[in-house]
Amino acid sequence: MSEYQYYEFLAVDRPLTAAEQAEVRQLSTRARITATSFTNEYHWGNFRGDPRQTMRRYYDAHLYLANWGTHQIMLRLPCALLSPQLAGQYGVDGHVEVIAKSESVILDLTSEDDSGEWEEGAEDSLSAIVGVRSELAAGDLRGLYLAWLSAHGAWERDEDAFGDDDEEEREPPVPAGLGSLTAPQRGLADFLRLDPDLLAAAAQASPELSEVEEDPGEMAAHIAGLSGREKDRLLMLVARDQAARARMEFLRGLRGDPDQGRGAQPRRTVAKLLDTAAELRAERRRRAEAEAAAHEVLRQQQREAARQRRLDELARDPETAWAQAGKLIDTKVPARYDEAVTLLADLRDLAQRDGQAGEFERRFAALREEHLRKPSLIARFDRAGLSVRGVRSGPPGSR
Repeated sequence: MSEYQYYEFLAVDRPLTAAEQAEVRQLSTRARITATSFTNEYHWGNFRGDPRQTMRRYYDAHLYLANWGTHQIMLRLPCALLSPQLAGQYGVDGHVEVIAKSESVILDLTSEDDSGEWEEGAEDSLSAIVGVRSELAAGDLRGLYLAWLSAHGAWERDEDAFGDDDEEEREPPVPAGLGSLTAPQRGLADFLRLDPDLLAAAAQASPELSEVEEDPGEMAAHIAGLSGREKDRLLMLVARDQAARARMEFLRGLRGDPDQGRGAQPRRTVAKLLDTAAELRAERRRRAEAEAAAHEVLRQQQREAARQRRLDELARDPETAWAQAGKLIDTKVPARYDEAVTLLADLRDLAQRDGQAGEFERRFAALREEHLRKPSLIARFDRAGLSVRGVRSGPPGSR
């Protein structure tokens, strides 16, 4: 495969102005650019801009992938909604980078896999993942934990991804709800190649997510309690076409910061998580093998039952079956030979079941001798195990 790179940027909180779109156009003459998106792919050459700088100035989400195995997602949020210190607990060098600049924080999440396996449809992932941004803004930190977990899961693909000392690193605070991811979180986990067994291992220490319902009365009380200055600031965001950000900031104020009380719970090491994932993987495979074996036994029982029904039907008029086998052979058509062999095999099984094996062998020996000059038929008899003691296996002179 030739070189391939894909770049996509999204503006979520506010659309780009015409002037800003013109500035972005300077980075690529071939990109598809709208007020809310930038999309381009490269089969040679590279993006002329700096993706992080482009994020700082214009966009809220970015997806990059290359056919040498790089998957990258960037999300930009206001520091008021996701503090760099809080996000930094989930950082992993080279995999989960937290870049704070002015009033914004950028999350740079990367997965590498040089196995050469191309994932079809990965270019369409950003629209499925971008919802993680609003979830993080609302205090749901599962997206960050998934990125941290995926980073250490790279050990399964590359033993040199980390050093031995990293095995004793402790996990960051475990958010609730890892066992019931949202659609955007599932999209992120898939894009970052998070191993399902590793996720299941991590979810063992994740409590159920409590339902959050918006109470109009609480919302009204919260609005009444806002200072005039804060109300003016939120209204200014709306006036500047940043209503989505205003809503996220309002809801954060209503709900409060993410609950970090769970951080006091004992945290597992990376080695413990990986070992638990390996145990779950082995158990899942054992269950799958046991289920497959049980299904095979059932299929065999069903095949045997069908065979017995077929033999019972044949037992009502075996002479007609013998005559039909002869007619099929007389056609001298190979496909009809196969039908005759199947019918004769059923007659043999019927004879064995009913204690008439000697009679079948006598009649079959005569039939075989009659058609001994048909090597294709004789070969089919032999492959089906339809042979008779003392009867030669080929035409005269072939011994």
